[in-house]
Amino acid sequence: MCNFTIIEVNNTKDLDRFIKFPDQLYKENKQYVPALHSEQRKSLTEVSSLSYCKHKLWLALRDGEVVGRISAMINPRYNDLYKTRRARFGWFDVIENQDVATLLLEEATLWAKSQGMTEIHGPLYYNNLGKQGMLVEGFDNIPPFNCLYNYSYYNDFLQNLGFEKECDWLQYKIRVDAPLTDKIVSISDKLRQRYDLHEANIEELKKDKEMVKYFFQKYNESFASVVYNFIPYTEEEMQEEADMLAPFLTSRTSTILMDKNNDIVAFAIALPSISKALQKAKGSLFPFAWYHLWKSLRKNELVDLVLIGAVPKWQNTGISALIHTIMSRKLQKIDVRWGITNPQYEDNAVAVNIWEKYEHELYMRRRCYIKKINN
Repeated sequence: MCNFTIIEVNNTKDLDRFIKFPDQLYKENKQYVPALHSEQRKSLTEVSSLSYCKHKLWLALRDGEVVGRISAMINPRYNDLYKTRRARFGWFDVIENQDVATLLLEEATLWAKSQGMTEIHGPLYYNNLGKQGMLVEGFDNIPPFNCLYNYSYYNDFLQNLGFEKECDWLQYKIRVDAPLTDKIVSISDKLRQRYDLHEANIEELKKDKEMVKYFFQKYNESFASVVYNFIPYTEEEMQEEADMLAPFLTSRTSTILMDKNNDIVAFAIALPSISKALQKAKGSLFPFAWYHLWKSLRKNELVDLVLIGAVPKWQNTGISALIHTIMSRKLQKIDVRWGITNPQYEDNAVAVNIWEKYEHELYMRRRCYIKKINN
């Protein structure tokens, strides 16, 4: 271990090295999807979550060269909600060397201990809006833009240090251009007529700040009881997410279902996959990467199923049949063939089993690891 040193990131130069380290680490990897450097910088320095979360960043160096990175975070809202004293780690990337991984994770753990924490888990983001879950299956697949990719040896390093599985999330690749069954169509039509349901005009809705706020309030309600470790979002976090999604959100690939009183019932947000475009971008939209993004959004046979949910009083009513019928028709109309689901908690049988109705395959399995901090 004496060949390596750990430094805290506390200036612009080191932050830049922290952000760009994965570009070199995954240079020859055909599956890795680089994040935009500008978005990473914002996440690490400006997002509203940092108004209440503590965080630290470290780099591992060998002869002045970056060989690893890690962030440690504490979300007091999470700890208050779940009655825990947990720190999180994220932005964990490392060369294939156990000593480097050990130094980084020990540094994060020591800081967490100094803050009175008794456990550390990850890889996680400040809240549920960011990338989380270490890849444990599906290394040959390209992840959605909003999901992590990592080398398989990361898991070995954590397990060697005594980290254990806290939970797994599953992602499926599903066939969305298969004909709908008569039963699903019949249930969908009856639900729509019985409750006088209709689709919102997404293009108009996203121009209305109050409606955007209302949507995310319903989003908070929808996932509070069904998403593992869910942390309700602040108004500022909801606005940031809305600002990020709005340019890509259209009625072509998404739906927001409303009742006769214009109350939100359920929603499904899908985005054309931009993973290959981001691979070409290599962290920056300029000078030409914007063209690849535009091309991916214009026509694509693959979509990322970013959000699918129903408000609490509509859950377990069969409303998912209507949402899936609407989405299937939309996606078939624009020649989409495949969809990649967002990570879903493996013990949420309702969320996982719904894909049994489709031609599907397990695409990726992600894991949150946890370890007690010794006194």
